[in-house]
Amino acid sequence: MIPAKFDYVRANSVEQAIQLLQESDGEGKLIAGGHSLLPLMKFRLTEPGTLIDISRISKLKGVRKAEDRIVVGAMTTHREAATNLIIKEYIPVLAEAARQVGDIQIRNRGTVGGNIAHADPAADLPAAAIVLDAQLTIQGEDGEETMDLDSFIIGPLITMMPENGIVTNVTFAIPPSHTKSTYLKYFHPASGYPVVGVAVVAGTDNDKKIDYIKIGITGAGDIVFRAETVEQALMGQIPSEAVIDSAAGLAAENADMGSDLFASEEYREQLCKIYTARALKSILL
Repeated sequence: MIPAKFDYVRANSVEQAIQLLQESDGEGKLIAGGHSLLPLMKFRLTEPGTLIDISRISKLKGVRKAEDRIVVGAMTTHREAATNLIIKEYIPVLAEAARQVGDIQIRNRGTVGGNIAHADPAADLPAAAIVLDAQLTIQGEDGEETMDLDSFIIGPLITMMPENGIVTNVTFAIPPSHTKSTYLKYFHPASGYPVVGVAVVAGTDNDKKIDYIKIGITGAGDIVFRAETVEQALMGQIPSEAVIDSAAGLAAENADMGSDLFASEEYREQLCKIYTARALKSILL
């Protein structure tokens, strides 16, 4: 399909992008990689009057370590996140999730900030982001604010983003050095989106008991969520196949499963259990 008519302008700075949003009187949309926005425009689910291109703002790119967190510029591409040495060393689960986003064209152009800020319930990166206690830095007309991921996303494609705000970076907590992590997903055969995707960061103490564990699940429901019942069941336990299988059976507890032509609620619930168990076993056994 063909999108409705729109104007196009390129912003050269964050401040100019905010000014252009203000001038658009609510009709402007930011575009970076465009892989989430353009399909919505083609189906005319959104019809912005102006597209504001922020892809060349250098301030929005790059990766750095800041004390106990990793700061990733919003315009950092999936490919850059997957190959960046800082990310691979300190938060490898993000690199692993980024490697599995879409296809090579999408990974080369799609951005970390856009993927997370879009709040697509079937996106890969939010699963890794939620287990890394991600925070979004948002700059708007009234200054800068920081928002936790679980406060930022309130529904499918619905966020707390200010009307004239722009995500400048996403920061991720560095897990304890003794932990391991992974991201596993069941690919939708047509789109490559996760029907269910599971990110896990976990570690054991000197007594081989689990002393750190966070599990994030995407694709299954309306929003990414923490499998806290599984975390609670495993904390302090010595991991074994039986222990993990029992705890993983709680992966979909208290979560509303989505349903579509490809996967029913029951199917997604079963996938949550299976992939949570597989992810846990891959790093704990």
